[in-house]
Amino acid sequence: MARWIADWHPDDPAFWESSGKRVARRNLIFSILAEHLGFTVWTLWSIVATKMGSYEFSTDQLFWLVALPNLVGSVLRVPYTFGPARFGGRTFTVVSALLLLIPAVLLSVAVNNPATPYWLFLVIAALAGVGGGNFASSMANITYFYPRKQQGVALGLNAAGGNIGVSSVQLVMPLVIGSLGLAAAGWFWIPFIVVAAVCAFLFMDNLTSAKADPREQLAVAGKAQTWIMSFLYIGTFGSFIGYSTAFPLLSQNIFPDAPYAVVAFVGPLVGSLIRPVGGLLADKLGGAPVTLWNFAAMGGGILLVWLASTSGSFWLFFLAFQVLFLTAGVGNGSTYRMIPAIFQAKAIAERGENEESLMYGKRQASAAIGIISAVGALGGFLINRAFGMSFAAAGTPAPAFLAFGVFYLSCLALTWWCYTRKVGANTVASLAYARV
Repeated sequence: MARWIADWHPDDPAFWESSGKRVARRNLIFSILAEHLGFTVWTLWSIVATKMGSYEFSTDQLFWLVALPNLVGSVLRVPYTFGPARFGGRTFTVVSALLLLIPAVLLSVAVNNPATPYWLFLVIAALAGVGGGNFASSMANITYFYPRKQQGVALGLNAAGGNIGVSSVQLVMPLVIGSLGLAAAGWFWIPFIVVAAVCAFLFMDNLTSAKADPREQLAVAGKAQTWIMSFLYIGTFGSFIGYSTAFPLLSQNIFPDAPYAVVAFVGPLVGSLIRPVGGLLADKLGGAPVTLWNFAAMGGGILLVWLASTSGSFWLFFLAFQVLFLTAGVGNGSTYRMIPAIFQAKAIAERGENEESLMYGKRQASAAIGIISAVGALGGFLINRAFGMSFAAAGTPAPAFLAFGVFYLSCLALTWWCYTRKVGANTVASLAYARV
């Protein structure tokens, strides 16, 4: 069944109200479903690693199992971004969803064998990274479906629906593993993955307007804005996925008797649900000012977590961590809103304000999303490795907290310098990119 749409003009108000809105909403719903399952598989090891006491792995080794899916997922986001433009958003969503079956099945088989070596667990954990790639293809695809003025909310909803997959894993898996054993961590998700792939096949669409020359897409790698936003996205999404996957194992090491498994899902849920709010604020106020103040809040949040980690109170530590999840979620929405704003404004400045320029800007933004989301996801790997190395070298997470605080200050300074500082009567953002 071929589902290609050739006539697509979301920035035309009449077209949008007559048929575009309905089609875009349908594609968004099933994109969210598939992306949600991608996140669940991607972050499975955040819970599995806390249940592997019988293998007698060191804390640093366990953090490697949590970190590797983040590393592989971040690398896969670059080729995944080009998937919708090359094969069609519907087609690529079906294939990327089915690939999730591989790490889910292998996980279940491996944990059933007590003799499974550590290196094989590393391989299986790395394969879970395919779930991280789904985010880039999904976000790149949805960019084409929505008009400029609604992309902040649309991308925020799409991302939030995926991000909640982390919370789903951390809410459901302790119950499933406790009732059915560790092997169920993989088997449990297989029926849901199949349903997501079938729904994408039946209800999503491919857009001919999303087709792009790979050379045109790769050209964004040579643009400074791509790498500036990549750095900032490490601070927002990298923090979200890093803290989400690290929190259970981190809590287990600082507060071994605390009920961390019962509440681990709360932080990822808070960060996911607040993400559309970050996009909405950015639509109303501009992405740059929201991002600037949010990084200041993240710096304060890491200080609170640091102090709480030495307080002896798990609940104080838990509450302080929610500040980080809240601000990471807001920052995810605001930074992602900046990407299409930057590239579409640049396209208009270079080519004039017309439909061809808008589509060129969307293709540029879609390609940039792949690089930016890939580099940003590296934050999940770096955070887990920072914790692992901190425990190995100092026996505490304090060195990692210090490094994170310094990084947030650098993100704040970069945002101010590139997008919000005054030049005469205007900001850099207003001079170059309109309402970034």
